Amino acid sequence: MFGGPVSIPTNSPHLRKSGSRPVVSDLGSGELGSSVEESLLHLTEANEMKGVTVPLATVAIMPSPIFLWRFKVLLFFIWGFSCCKIGWDSVMRMSVDLRDLFLYEAFLYYNPLLLVTMMVWLWGINLWVFAQSTVNYAKIFDLDQNHLTHNEIWKCATWMTIIVPTSMTSYLYLYSHGEVSLAASQPVLLYFAVAMILIFPFDIFYLSSRYYLLRTLWRIAISFSDFFVADILTSMSKVFSDMERSVCRMIHRQVATIAWFEADSVCGSHAVAIPLVLVLPYLFRFFQCLRQYKDTGEKTTLLNALKYSTAVPVIFVSALKYHVIPDKWTSVYRPFWLLSSVVNSMYSFYWDVTRDWDLSRIFIFNKPHICTHLLYGRRWVYFWVIGSNLILRCTWTYKLSAHLRHNYLTVFTITALEIFRRFQWVFFRVENEWNKMNSKSNIQLSMTELSKEDDKLLGSNDHDV
Repeated sequence: MFGGPVSIPTNSPHLRKSGSRPVVSDLGSGELGSSVEESLLHLTEANEMKGVTVPLATVAIMPSPIFLWRFKVLLFFIWGFSCCKIGWDSVMRMSVDLRDLFLYEAFLYYNPLLLVTMMVWLWGINLWVFAQSTVNYAKIFDLDQNHLTHNEIWKCATWMTIIVPTSMTSYLYLYSHGEVSLAASQPVLLYFAVAMILIFPFDIFYLSSRYYLLRTLWRIAISFSDFFVADILTSMSKVFSDMERSVCRMIHRQVATIAWFEADSVCGSHAVAIPLVLVLPYLFRFFQCLRQYKDTGEKTTLLNALKYSTAVPVIFVSALKYHVIPDKWTSVYRPFWLLSSVVNSMYSFYWDVTRDWDLSRIFIFNKPHICTHLLYGRRWVYFWVIGSNLILRCTWTYKLSAHLRHNYLTVFTITALEIFRRFQWVFFRVENEWNKMNSKSNIQLSMTELSKEDDKLLGSNDHDV
């Protein structure tokens, strides 16, 4: 490199590709060896004159996966701390009289998407457990080979975890610093972006999975995936109700204003649209059961339809509190609401345990895993699942009742617990369906074998004759 000759070993690994034969071998004093040395020397001297250094070997330098993971976690904690600090300072800038109202409005816009993000995270955990166990969820839901895995679901959840709180922090900061119009644009832009990603027709952002979800939401059919999604929607009825109120305020330009503060306004807390949106998931599931009875004739589907119909009086009788005199509510409608709540909770709990679940082998993994040791066959798991399902079924009535939804933090907590209850429910419901599919396939296989044996016997009798 400094004017001296460059000597290259005859069997240098730099002169051959990985896994291939040496390009230069047995170079002696022949013409081939001298010509190669002269060409390499000429190339080196030409590059030195240009001031360019060309390494004989290029090695790709990549950080280790552990380092990348730690760096991402560090960035995530820095981002989380920054959002909390900016949000807290923004809230403290508001006067004490407006602070609670300010938080209530911000929470209304963002708590639905926060709960959806939580549901996506938990669904990724469901898929991870199914992938480790013997339950073939792709076959159950009739998914193609391009379906999203748990890792891809978690990637989506990670971006949602970053984007939604960032938008909420921006709203708090801009509103507290007097930039009302910019603050009002934050939830509008977020909701618009979510809607566009769902309906975007081009082959990006997992088009096949988005189409599968939208198709399942649109139709009323009798496949297991349709029932499954509809059941999950019943747990998210409060999420859809808050989304409807948020979109209503956006359309009527009431974001970051106090125009909605009157309860009897179009988008107020006493609006008729609230119970209508709350009851829609239950009505969808109700009509699915009727459709299933029409197609199959199974009478148990009518009992299942009756279960979903018991949620209707809980929702509408609760909404009547704002439209009747207080004495009539206390003496007539409140006892009927309590009775409806007890019937709905107990009926739903009974159906979960006796019809939807099969508490047998969901946590048997294909490979040895600590989850199998801790969860499979443990009594405390079944006691926990059954007990928590009963308690959360009862508290879920709190969310369905409009006259109990004054404390938005309490309602948010109960809705999050209901989503967690549904997360537990998914394990046993999917396992139950998988066991049914296996039993049907075994019966069909045995019937096929019997028919083959009968054919053999008939063939042998014909031969003897």
